[in-house]
Amino acid sequence: MTFAITGALAGIEKRFDIVGVIILAGVTAVGGGSVRDVVAGIIPPTALTDEAQLWLPIVVGAVVFVAHRRLPTGRLLYVFDTLSLGLFTALGAQRGLQVDFGFLGTLFAGGVSGVGGGIIRDVLSGSVPGVLYRSGDLYASAAVAGAACTFLLHDVNTTAALLVGVAVTVAVRAGSRLAGLQLPVPRDQDP
Repeated sequence: MTFAITGALAGIEKRFDIVGVIILAGVTAVGGGSVRDVVAGIIPPTALTDEAQLWLPIVVGAVVFVAHRRLPTGRLLYVFDTLSLGLFTALGAQRGLQVDFGFLGTLFAGGVSGVGGGIIRDVLSGSVPGVLYRSGDLYASAAVAGAACTFLLHDVNTTAALLVGVAVTVAVRAGSRLAGLQLPVPRDQDP
C-alpha cells in the first residue's frame, strides 16, 4: 500500500489528473513484482491474476487524490516506504529461489521487486529514477543486501531468511540515512 501512496503522491506533485494519479499508484505498487514474475517465467504476472493486487492501488490512488493534503508525509512515509522495500525485496528474492535462480538471479529478483515499481513511476512521471542518483540514502543497495541475505539463509530456514532479508534491507536503508552514506559518483573533470 505504501508504494501505491508514493506513486499517487508523485502524480499529485506533477499535477496529473485522477486517472494519472491512479495509474502511477498502480504501477508503483505492482510494477516491480510484475517485472520479477515475467523474468521468473510466471506469465501472466501474479498482479494480473490476483485482482486484489490491482484494486488496492486503484482505491489508494483515488483516496490519495481526494485526501492528499491530510496524509502523513515525511518521516512516517519514509518509515512505511522502508518497511515496504524490505518486505518486497525479501519476497522477491524468495520468488527467485522458488524458480531456482542462482545467487545473481535472486539478487535481481529481490532488487527489481523492491525498486522496480519506483523506477517505472519515475519514468512515467518524467523524472530520472531516484535509484540512479540517490545520495545519503542507500535504496537499491539496501535491496541487494537484503536479497543476498535471503539467498544465503534460504537453505537454513525459509522463514528466518525472509525475516533477516527484510531486517537487513531496512537496517541498511535507515542506517545509511542516519550515517549520511552515499555511493561514489564520478569526479568532475579538470578543465
